[in-house]
Amino acid sequence: METVTTEQRNRRERRFRFGRGMFRALRGVSVASTGIAVLALFAVIIYVLVGGAGKLSWQLLLGAYRGDQVSILPAFIGTLELVLIAVVIAVPIGIGSAIYLVEYMNNKGKLVKIIRVATETLAGIPSIVYGLFGYLVFVVSFGWGYSLLGGGITLAVMILPVIVRSTEESLLAVPDGFREGSYALGASKVRTIFRVVLPSAAPGIVTAMILAVGRVVSESAVLILTVGMVVNLVPVTPMSSGTSLALDIYYFASHGYPNEAAATAVVLLVFVVCLNLLAGGVGKLMKKGMGET
Repeated sequence: METVTTEQRNRRERRFRFGRGMFRALRGVSVASTGIAVLALFAVIIYVLVGGAGKLSWQLLLGAYRGDQVSILPAFIGTLELVLIAVVIAVPIGIGSAIYLVEYMNNKGKLVKIIRVATETLAGIPSIVYGLFGYLVFVVSFGWGYSLLGGGITLAVMILPVIVRSTEESLLAVPDGFREGSYALGASKVRTIFRVVLPSAAPGIVTAMILAVGRVVSESAVLILTVGMVVNLVPVTPMSSGTSLALDIYYFASHGYPNEAAATAVVLLVFVVCLNLLAGGVGKLMKKGMGET
């Protein structure tokens, strides 16, 4: 029978007290970091709301742009068109790429590594570089000039890595037992993917799509070089120049409309916050509908 000496007991107690002290210190740091992040978020929200909520008016939101009577209606329409173009292009390509990587390549092989490095590299490129790419390709080389279509395609390229990675993680989270059960019942691979795997991964995919839309809405550097920042005209076709809510904030602030810039910031902030809340709510509802907690 092993005998524990007093020295060994004291050493164990010291290690225990040290570990407990480290745990409490790390927990305190974690709580403080979380508090700072939450306070910073609320500080930004409160500052923007206090500075711009009182400047909102129907003329600014829905009125016609006439002289000094500015309006963000063209920005609303331009933002919606940009979101539509970017989502229609990026979502099918992103989901299809993720399905190929996970379901057909089994997330292995040199090609998968190359594609993953490429997507991670694209995700880390500054947005101004995407803007230069869109300007050189669509504005100059294709001869489209400043257009919503060129801006939307550039935004699609920018959010594509986010959709690929998020969809890939959602597909990997689906248990292999779902696939094996489907195969055991005689379903083909394609039928298993579209009837079993994708519905199970849908909450994560939808959440990624909504968050990608939030990035499109709040982007400005890309659009300055591709869309053209025409703030006083409602775009007629995708080949028209236009603007967005983020570009309107920059335009109003730099052309002597500080109140309108603050009010537009409120609209953009509310829109982005609603998108984030919608992403979380939709994800939870879809998981609840599938019987997950």
